[in-house]
Amino acid sequence: MNRLLAAALAISVSAPSLAAQQNESHLERARRVLRSTPLVDGHNDLPWAIRRSPAPLDVEAYDLRRTTPGHTDLARLRQGMLGAQFWSVYIPGDMADSGFARVQLEQIDIARRIIAKYPQFQWTLTAPAIRSAHREGRVGSLLGVEGGHAIENSLSALRIYHELGVRYMTLTHNVTIDWADAATGDQRHGGLTAFGEEVVREMNRLGMLVDLSHVSPATMSDALNVTEAPVIFSHSSARAIADVPRNVPDSILRRLKSNGGVVMVTFVPGFISPEIVGHAGRRQIIGAEIRTRLLNDTAARSRELAAWDSANPVPRATLSQVADHIEHIKRIAGSDHVGIGGDFDGIDAVVVGLEDVSTYPALFAELSRRGWTELDLRKLAGDNVLRVLERSDVVARRLQRERPPSVKTIGAMDGAAGTTSPPDRE
Repeated sequence: MNRLLAAALAISVSAPSLAAQQNESHLERARRVLRSTPLVDGHNDLPWAIRRSPAPLDVEAYDLRRTTPGHTDLARLRQGMLGAQFWSVYIPGDMADSGFARVQLEQIDIARRIIAKYPQFQWTLTAPAIRSAHREGRVGSLLGVEGGHAIENSLSALRIYHELGVRYMTLTHNVTIDWADAATGDQRHGGLTAFGEEVVREMNRLGMLVDLSHVSPATMSDALNVTEAPVIFSHSSARAIADVPRNVPDSILRRLKSNGGVVMVTFVPGFISPEIVGHAGRRQIIGAEIRTRLLNDTAARSRELAAWDSANPVPRATLSQVADHIEHIKRIAGSDHVGIGGDFDGIDAVVVGLEDVSTYPALFAELSRRGWTELDLRKLAGDNVLRVLERSDVVARRLQRERPPSVKTIGAMDGAAGTTSPPDRE
């Protein structure tokens, strides 16, 4: 009897130990992949976080050698094994009075000062440079403009941004601009205008990646019709799982196979969790009903909506759900067309298990548990987007031999330019 009890106790102790060993095996496998392959993240808003800090524009005051109030600092970057980062140099669309170009240059300046300040970062504008930096244990760094309003309808501005290290431009942010429809904006153009198509062609000639996060499906389709280089989605997820306009429909995912592009899956909870999407829809219906019923009593409306919010907390998105999006894109587009675009420091809520830049290995361990091969994990980490960068450079060299910089204008191609509405930040 004592022997049976001892055996039972031994089994009960060894079972969780075995599970822990298996978990550690998947985590070590993830770390092995990230040691051999640069993990390239498509979108981090650290420059905007610094601009919104108590000391705006002051890179020295926002010290990454300490734990920051946001999602990014040097210690957590090391723990997360990040190999390269597209630093977003986002500017809002409501800064027209300040001058889009001036504010955009300030954001580029912030980003470049961050990169210059810390020896852990290295300025890397090509795939070979990123791989070299990774071998040296440094984070390769390049820039991404978020929103075509930043060029103020000027291809000259586009070229100057490229000279300053911008290697992708998101064609729109949250609202429609003069030459492209946004996912959450008015559908004024049916996609890209003639000038919008010229923007894509000039980006191809420069070697600047066309980023289709934030744009409407019609703009996605038009860009895929025009581009001669692979596109990216720097921070988007799968619309079939979370049905929000910011995510990528399956019809577009299928087209990535022939284009060669990559969807870099984001960690924005509202773009990940179907439960959060459903909650937001219900809240919108409740809010509309309250506004109709209490038309002239704003205080009562606020109280009633606050009571509903208290009784109906927002669900939490999970790391497992992020893995679901990655697997869906892999299933529809293929393993060559998926990457990572966290959107850290551009979000207020976080995914459980992916709270900051230290957590990337946990996501790769989850995919390993789901049966992903090391080859596919390496593709997801960085090989796919590095291939896109390499192909974009090849296309650019050819196009630069074939044609000079474009001098076309929006006035000549589309008629008088309209007015761009200010977007909300998401």
